[in-house]
Amino acid sequence: MIKACIFDLDGVLVDTAHYHFLAWKRLAKEFDYELTEEINEELKGVSRMKSLEIVLQHANVSLENQKKELLADRKNGWFTEYVHNMNPDELFPGVRELFSRLRKDNIKIGLASSSKNAKTIIEILGIQHEFETVVDGTMIVHSKPDPEIFLLAAKRLGIDPADCLVFEDAEAGVEAALAAGMKCVGVGNFTKLKRANRVVDSIQNFNYHDLQKL
Repeated sequence: MIKACIFDLDGVLVDTAHYHFLAWKRLAKEFDYELTEEINEELKGVSRMKSLEIVLQHANVSLENQKKELLADRKNGWFTEYVHNMNPDELFPGVRELFSRLRKDNIKIGLASSSKNAKTIIEILGIQHEFETVVDGTMIVHSKPDPEIFLLAAKRLGIDPADCLVFEDAEAGVEAALAAGMKCVGVGNFTKLKRANRVVDSIQNFNYHDLQKL
């Protein structure tokens, strides 16, 4: 039985992924490089520094580590500016209803996001009270597709990984969930997320009864 649901944040509960894209695109322009939506897909579900490495690689730019740290901080500053203008209405349709149903059936709810801004974002959205644990990018060493973040979330929830269901929108996240021994629902593009146990185009279209089937 599924005893806990662990949610990624960006692209699953809210479209903060769009704000990440705007910030990375703004940074890429400093190197006369136009970041595309296609390349942006490579940045989803991975750490900030890894994302920067990908952007610099496509821009054919090589920098020392100290400069990279400064650029990553600058990008994060822009992203933070964008998200502070968010409002609770930006939460995806169906999220609050799903949380309510999970609580009704005593299924624990956790958040596992590689974002170091995850706690700030859920506070802005007014959903911080929904989670019994929150694991973000400040609490892990290895980013997805390493399963560390999901295993830590399960441990903090006190639930065996085999009894956890992960909701993810990134291929790296799906790989991490499966590597952790968990079931996974992919949220988004079927072609990219086809390794997940189930794929839906949005949380709103997730059938709650699928929990028992999984």
